[in-house]
Amino acid sequence: MKKGDFSSVLVNIGFGNVVASSKVVAIVTPGSAPMKRMREEAKKIGRLVDATQGRRTRSIIITDSNHIILSALQAETITQRFLEGKGGSDDEEA
Repeated sequence: MKKGDFSSVLVNIGFGNVVASSKVVAIVTPGSAPMKRMREEAKKIGRLVDATQGRRTRSIIITDSNHIILSALQAETITQRFLEGKGGSDDEEA
């Protein structure tokens, strides 16, 4: 697979959860007020997916279908996994 070709790769976002890389629009940190509002709005309309397994949310993944996915992995870790084009291991989890 060439770098930048995310056609059908599943990327590990922690604890055995994966996301289709072709569907991801952005990976952001959860600290800012706009991200908190986005998270609450997604929860209200049923588009929030919590993949943290009860851990602290360290990144928010936004998909092209307006679903919001919460992950316990750092945004940098997930971004690196996207660039490597593989799922990665759970060695860096919270």
